[in-house]
Amino acid sequence: MGFFSKIIFKILKENSLSIIRKNKNSKIGDAFRIGNYSHFSIHPSASLVISNRVNLRNYCNFVLAENAKLILDENVFMNNYCSINAIEKIEIGENTLFGEGVKLYDHNHEYNGQIVEHRKFKSSPIKIGKNCWLGSNVTVLKGVTIGDNCILGAGCVIHKDVPDNSIIINKQDQMIKNL
Repeated sequence: MGFFSKIIFKILKENSLSIIRKNKNSKIGDAFRIGNYSHFSIHPSASLVISNRVNLRNYCNFVLAENAKLILDENVFMNNYCSINAIEKIEIGENTLFGEGVKLYDHNHEYNGQIVEHRKFKSSPIKIGKNCWLGSNVTVLKGVTIGDNCILGAGCVIHKDVPDNSIIINKQDQMIKNL
């Protein structure tokens, strides 16, 4: 590694901050680990509860709007580039694993048939059970309850409840053509 590369590496390493601005409603447990460049945007009236042994990798993003609640139970692991956006409530059970790029949204824009309202939302809580595994790039939408011991395959969009002990896959037929 050249002289300038070493300097750039040192600057990047020292500036790889993860930012959590806690409020009076926030609780963070023991052995909480957070990677580089992760960010929490927490409204003063929102509630963030992070239990013991939660591990968040790099580039995770969390947005908690007014009166929103996010609960990460014990031993939750989130890989790189995960994103959680809550305006109501999102709860993640113990021993749950997230692959890279998992996204949770407990709301969507209000739509009255003519235009999408930029600042109006419809929301419904998300609950993910314990011992679940969400594969890379899974998206969970508002109002979904995922039972305990579930596996959600890579790329799934979850818009309906998933019962306990289920495996969900994103079934797509691949078309292979010879040239």
